[in-house]
Amino acid sequence: MKFGFVKVAAATPYVHIADPLENSKEIIKLINHASSSNVEVLIFPELCVTGYTCGELFLSDITISSVNNVLYDICKSTLGKKTLIFVGSPVWVKDKLYSCAIALQNGKILGVIPKTYLPAYSEFYETRYFTSGENVSSEINICGQDCFFGADIIFSAKNDKSVKIAVEICEDMFVAVPPSCRHAKSGASIIANLSASNELIGKSDYRKTLIKAQSGRLSCGYVYASAGNGESVSDMVFSGHRIIAENGEIIKESSLFEIGLTISEIDTQKFEYERRKLNVFTTDIVDYKIVKFDFDNKNTNLTRKISHLPFVPEDCKSLSDRAELILQMQAQALAQRLKYTNLNAVVGISGGLDSALALLVILRSYKLLNRYLKDIIAITMPGPGTSKKTLKNVHDMSIALGVKIREVSITDALDKHLEDIKHNGTKNITYENAQARERTQILMDIANNEKGLVIGTGDLSENALGWCTYSGDHMSMYAVNASIPKTLVKYLVSYEAQRLKECQKVLTNILNTEITPELLPSKNGEILQKTENIVGPYELCDFFLYYTVRFGNSPDKILFLASKAFGDKYSKKEIKAHLINFIKRFFSNQFKRNCMPDGIKVGTVSLSPRGDWRMPSEARKEQWLDNLK
Repeated sequence: MKFGFVKVAAATPYVHIADPLENSKEIIKLINHASSSNVEVLIFPELCVTGYTCGELFLSDITISSVNNVLYDICKSTLGKKTLIFVGSPVWVKDKLYSCAIALQNGKILGVIPKTYLPAYSEFYETRYFTSGENVSSEINICGQDCFFGADIIFSAKNDKSVKIAVEICEDMFVAVPPSCRHAKSGASIIANLSASNELIGKSDYRKTLIKAQSGRLSCGYVYASAGNGESVSDMVFSGHRIIAENGEIIKESSLFEIGLTISEIDTQKFEYERRKLNVFTTDIVDYKIVKFDFDNKNTNLTRKISHLPFVPEDCKSLSDRAELILQMQAQALAQRLKYTNLNAVVGISGGLDSALALLVILRSYKLLNRYLKDIIAITMPGPGTSKKTLKNVHDMSIALGVKIREVSITDALDKHLEDIKHNGTKNITYENAQARERTQILMDIANNEKGLVIGTGDLSENALGWCTYSGDHMSMYAVNASIPKTLVKYLVSYEAQRLKECQKVLTNILNTEITPELLPSKNGEILQKTENIVGPYELCDFFLYYTVRFGNSPDKILFLASKAFGDKYSKKEIKAHLINFIKRFFSNQFKRNCMPDGIKVGTVSLSPRGDWRMPSEARKEQWLDNLK
């Protein structure tokens, strides 16, 4: 698949205990299903050729000879198929029996990987039958084909360097240092786990926790397929749990106790970027057998959901928890800064979203410090563009929150300043920026005069787009919203509206107010200037920002993802136009970000030059724009 996406599937066939012939039919059925679904990598459970619960029958001549026969059939069934398949089977090698993953593609056996760690505790007694594959590395002949045998194999796509697959088997994942750690450090980007993990109360959650953690720790994809229906229930029950994880996140999961396929796509380019960024992740390829396999990277049918709001959790519970955590982080950080400086907060209130959020954070920090709300210095500074609606929002919020807001008009000072610099009266960028700088001057001077600390209200999205006036609203003494994108600002304010019932009406009105800088004269007190008409919809801008900064995606990949996420709302042409505008603004305004004030980092995306993002102001945008041609 293009852009580093690999379509993977975890499979659970119905198992017939100690009947490889019947099991091969179930396996081949799922292979055909996966192939017709354009699956590129398919993982079956541990020992699915025989069933995991065969007991002494593993050692039977009948079982062994039957396994050898059906492996020919399974291998033959893959002829003409591009899917790389891993099937779990017992394999005899030099009079020893191993629990193995057999790699197959297009009629060929590419390698055989034995299980390293064999559990011999509680209900498990694998050492009774099997030999550990630890430190075993050789060549064997299976089904008349020569191939590598050992746990030291990485399957590498011929035409995509980001796709490298290694295997661990069931218990291998549960030990202190799983083989996948070594695989990833040797370059593997996807770990396949063929498992036969029995079900117990709480075990599915534990399993998910391990898989999420391992995929996050190793910056890799993890595909887990476990045994299910048909296994013996003499002592255990198997649920057929199937999990696909990516970089610390479960992206697809099956229900328990169902057979079939769980299909999704894993983004291997994401791992490349993540590993380049994490200088503590060192790659050290030592004594690994690299097996090349054919890989079709032209399929672009993406089935996984791409959230159109990547900064915002989708379910209500997670959103509430996230909102509370972020607000606590902002308030704790601001409280520490106010306590250290022994100053009071000074904040400009416009009647819009960002300043409302900043004031809500200030309220929380004052409560943490046991300070009086009357000591908050909140100022609204109406000018030629101030609308009746936003001014009403300011005064309503003052009453609802119990914070006195003083009003300082900038109109006369603006007129005098423009006259002094011989401005010709045109409502141009000078006219607009002069207002922002006048407001900042008022805030800074009042802060000096009244022992205050100016709290910046600008958000992450505005910093990315350069939607701020240099040395105007661009500057403050502490920027509490600096790493909060606009799409998340809305949800934080909405959360506080639900929590603070006395503020619900005014905060809802603010949420329903058009986003505007109000720097052009209003007509009849109405809002004329709408930000999203200039910079583009914030939901798109934040989407572009997330995938640019968090994962370093190229513009054409971002366009591909955005078209998937927003296809029902914007045409590809519209998305592309907004993306081009975003790239131009993002590159052109780095000089503003290079001198950002301090501000708490709350998420994985920050544009602070002291944190995540260092970029020269002179960086050329042409390559990024050319990528979209």
